[in-house]
Amino acid sequence: MNSIWQEFLRACGAGIENDLVTDFGDPVAERAAVGEQTIVAPLGHLGLLQVSGPDAAGFLHNQLTSDVKHLAIGSVQHSAWCSAKGRMLASFLVCRSSPEDYQLQLSADLLPLIHKRLQMFVLRSKVAITDRSGQRELIGLAGPQAELALRAAALPIPAAPLSASWFADGEVIRLAGSRFEIAARGDAVPAFWQSLRVHARPVGPSVWQWLDIQAGITLISERTREEFVPQMANFEQLGAVSFHKGCYPGQEIVARTQYLGKVKRHLYHAHSLSPMRAGQAIYSPANPQQPCGMIANGAPAPSGGHDALAIIQENFAAGGDLRLGTPGGAPLDIKPLGSPAA
Repeated sequence: MNSIWQEFLRACGAGIENDLVTDFGDPVAERAAVGEQTIVAPLGHLGLLQVSGPDAAGFLHNQLTSDVKHLAIGSVQHSAWCSAKGRMLASFLVCRSSPEDYQLQLSADLLPLIHKRLQMFVLRSKVAITDRSGQRELIGLAGPQAELALRAAALPIPAAPLSASWFADGEVIRLAGSRFEIAARGDAVPAFWQSLRVHARPVGPSVWQWLDIQAGITLISERTREEFVPQMANFEQLGAVSFHKGCYPGQEIVARTQYLGKVKRHLYHAHSLSPMRAGQAIYSPANPQQPCGMIANGAPAPSGGHDALAIIQENFAAGGDLRLGTPGGAPLDIKPLGSPAA
C-alpha cells in the first residue's frame, strides 16, 4: 500500500501492522458479517505486475502454465509460474486489458523476486514488466449488495465470472457470483472506498482470504514457493493449466504428473482451534519423523477457530489424526474440497 492510502485507511479506523491492515476495530464482528452482510476489504497482501508490449502474449504464454495467447481482452484466468522441476514459484490472476497489456496479480511478498526473475527471461522480446503496486490499490467486495455498492460508486459491473470491465481510473473484476475486485489508481481509491462503504462493511483482508479458502483458491506466497506442483493445489480444476500448449518451465513434469496420475498430495479444507499459517508442516502419528503435508493458506473462521487450505499426502489424510506444526501439535480436522459443511 502507498502511504496516502495507508493513512486514509488508518483514519477510517483500520489497525495496521507491518504496513498491512489487520482489521477495522472488531475482527470478530467483521468475520461474522461474511454471508450476512456485504463486505469491503483492502487487499494489501496482493501486488500487481503489468506485462506489456508487442510480444507480451507470446512471452507470458511461454512462461506461464495457462493458455495466455487465447485469453480474450476483458477476460481473466488463474495461472502459475513454475521452476524447471515443475514447482510453483508464484500463482497469478491474469487479466488481459488490451491486445498488448496484461495485469498479473500475485502475493505481494513475492512480487520483487518474481519481477526480477521474469525480467531475466525477456531477452530480446519486446516486453516491459512494471511493478504497478505503488500506483494501483486493490479492494475486495463481496456479499448480497455488492452490485448495488458498485452502482452507487458509479463503477461498472462485469457480467460473467472471471471477466473485467474498465472505468477511467481502473478496472473491476468479477471473480464469481457476488465477489468482485476493484483495482484503482492510488489517488482515486479513497473516494471509491467511501462510496462502497455506504453499502458494505469494512473488514480486514483476512476475511477476504477466508473467502478464497472457501473457494479452494490457493495463493502461493514466500512461505510456500517451490513446494507444490500445480495439480497438488487443484490448479488444473481452476483452468490455470493448459495441457495443449507448447513448452513452458516445468511443463514436462506437470504433464507427466497429469497423465501418469502420480499426484500423491492433494488439496483439503482444514480446521483447527489453533492459528494456521502458510508453510506450517502437518504431521501424522503414523510417520512422525517427517511431515505429510503443509498449510497453503490460513485465516480465522467466522464460527471460531481457524480454516485453511492444506496439501496433504492422501494416505495420511485418509488415516486421520493429523497434527499441526509438530507430531504432538494441535489436531486438524480435514475434509476434501467440495464436501458439505459440518
